[in-house]
Amino acid sequence: MSSDEASIFSTFLFCLLMFVFITSEIEARKLEVQMCSSSCGDVKNISYPFRLKGDPAGCGHPELELSCESNKTILEFNSRKFYVKRISYDKCTISVVDVNLAYGSCSFPSTSFSRHCFCFRYCFDYNLDSYANYVNCSSNIVDQASAKVPCLSNNQSNVYVYFGYDLMANSISHLPDSCAFISKVPVVLNRSVDKLSYEDLRKSLESGFDLTWIDWSWSLSMPLWFPFDVLNVLIIGRFILAPIVFVVFLIQKYRKSLKRIDNVEKFLHNQQSWMPKRYSYPEIIAVTNHFTHKLGQGGFGSVYKGQLHTGCLIAVKMLENSKFSAEEFINEVSTIGRIHHVNVVQLLGFCSEGFKRALVYEYMPNGSLDRHIFPKESRGQSFSWERLQEVALGTARGIEYLHNGCDVCILHFDIKPHNILLDHNFIPKVSDFGLAKFHPKENDFVSISATRGTIGYIAPELISRNFGTVSCKSDVYGFGMVLLEMAGGRRNSNMNATRSSKAYFPSWVYDQLNNGGNLELRNVTEIESMIARKLCVLGLWCIQVKPADRPSMTKVLEMLEGSIEDLQMPPKPFFSSSRHISGREIESDSSTELLVSESIEECSFSDSYA
Repeated sequence: MSSDEASIFSTFLFCLLMFVFITSEIEARKLEVQMCSSSCGDVKNISYPFRLKGDPAGCGHPELELSCESNKTILEFNSRKFYVKRISYDKCTISVVDVNLAYGSCSFPSTSFSRHCFCFRYCFDYNLDSYANYVNCSSNIVDQASAKVPCLSNNQSNVYVYFGYDLMANSISHLPDSCAFISKVPVVLNRSVDKLSYEDLRKSLESGFDLTWIDWSWSLSMPLWFPFDVLNVLIIGRFILAPIVFVVFLIQKYRKSLKRIDNVEKFLHNQQSWMPKRYSYPEIIAVTNHFTHKLGQGGFGSVYKGQLHTGCLIAVKMLENSKFSAEEFINEVSTIGRIHHVNVVQLLGFCSEGFKRALVYEYMPNGSLDRHIFPKESRGQSFSWERLQEVALGTARGIEYLHNGCDVCILHFDIKPHNILLDHNFIPKVSDFGLAKFHPKENDFVSISATRGTIGYIAPELISRNFGTVSCKSDVYGFGMVLLEMAGGRRNSNMNATRSSKAYFPSWVYDQLNNGGNLELRNVTEIESMIARKLCVLGLWCIQVKPADRPSMTKVLEMLEGSIEDLQMPPKPFFSSSRHISGREIESDSSTELLVSESIEECSFSDSYA
C-alpha cells in the first residue's frame, strides 16, 4: 500500500470511527437528559449540561452546578453569584442577574464581569457591547454619559455609573483625575433614550442579561434527533470498532515513521481548537513596539512590555535561551492556555515561528510576591499581616484548583514567591508552568525522570524516592516554604544571620512556637500575632519530610480559613544542615520576570483569544 492509499484509507476509517463515537454519545446524552431534570422556584427545567445541587452524580457537568436558595436558582462561578431567571436549551442561553443588583438592591456588582471557561470544555460568553461601569470620584462631576448613584454616594465619595462601552477594554483617559474605576457589569440599555437616569439603569440591571454557554466538545455538534439504535452501537463497537481502531493505529504509526514533524508544531496543530491566540512574529514586534520597553531578564530570555490594539497592557516573554526546551514550551501553552481561574495567571497568546518563540501574558502591575516579602531592611515589610493572609489564601486556592479543579491533576513543581504574581488589587496568581506535569486524579503518585524545582522549595521526595512517592504533596511542601518566608519576611536560609539559631528559619520558628515564644514580633496587634502564628504552624505542617504527613491543599485551605486555636503543632520536621542553601540568590528561570511595579489599571483581555 502506497502512502497516498494509506492516507485515503485511514481517512475513511477515521470518519467511520467518528460516526460510531458520535452516535454512541448522542444516545447516551438522550438517556441522560430523560433521567435528570430538576426545578427550583421559577426555573422548572434544570437539566444537562446544568445540574441542581443534590442531583445524582451522572446528571450534568460538575462545574455547571446550580443551587436553590430561598426558592431561587443560583448560578455561581468566578467568585460571583447570579439569580437564574430562565434557561433556554435550544438557544443555549441562561438569563441571569447579579444577586447584588437584583430586587432593588443598592450595591456594587460582585466583581467586574468577564467571559469565563470551566476547565477544558464549557465557556460562558455574552453578546452585549454595553456595560454599566461603576467609578468612584472624590468630587462631583458633570458628564452626559454618566449618572450618579445616590444610595452609594456620601460626603467623602461620589459613585457614578458610565453607560455604554467597556471602560477597561477601551481608553479610560477621558475620566476625570478624581475618578477611579471600580467594576463593570453587562447591561441591556434602552437605545431610544438620549440620557439614561440611574433609575432607568437600575431597572435594566434588575432585568439581567443572557449568557451563552459554548460546548467545545465535538460530540455535541450533532442534533439529538439523529437516528441510531443503542443495540446497533454496541454490536458495531464490539465487532467493527475494535478492528478499525487497531488498523488505524498501525497505519498512523507507519505514516509517522515516514515523516518527522517538529514536536511543537505538531502539538500546536493538534490542539489548535482550544488554545489561546497564536501571534505571528511581526505581530509580536508590533505589540512590543520593536521591543523598546524591557521589563526584565530571566534564565530563559527577556520580558518586554507590550500593548494590544485595544490599549490593554501585556507582558511578552521572548524565549531566547536553548534551556527552555520544546517540552517546557508545550507545558506552558497547554497548561495555562486551558485554565481560567482568578488565582492562576492568564496566558493570552503565544508565538512559534521556527526558533522565534514567545509567550504573551496578562500584565501584572504589582510584580511578584518576593518583591514585597523580601524588601530592603531600610524599608521594612511592605505588606500588612491581613494582606499577607489574603495572599496566602488566594495562592492556596490557585494551587488547589490545579490539583482538584479540572479533569486532570496539574502538578506545578516550582511553587515559590517568584512564581506568585500580584495584579493591581494584589490578588495573587500562580504562574510559570514550564515544569508542570499532568496526571490522572485516581493516581496517588507521579512518575518523573528528573528532579524538578528550585533549591529551597524542592520536596525531599523529588530528590530521593526514599522519602516517599512524588504526588500533589510535593507542591504542598513548596507552599509551606512560601508561608514561612511570608511570615518571616526573609528567605528561609540565611547564612549571614547574626545568630546561628536563626540561620535556618523553619527550625527557629518551630523552637519558638514549641517553647511558647512570641516569634519576636514587634508593634503588632493580637490579631496580627495570631495571623503570624497561623502561617508558621501551617507552614510547618506543609514541610513535613514524609508526604503522607503533609495536608492536602484542600485541607490547607480549610486550615487557613479556620482559627489558630484549631491548629495543633506538627511533629518537628527533620532539619538537616545539609539541606541549607547558600545565602546567594538563586538564578530564576521563571516567567515572573514579567512584571514591574508600576501602578496601572488592569485591562480586560477577553478579546485576545483566538
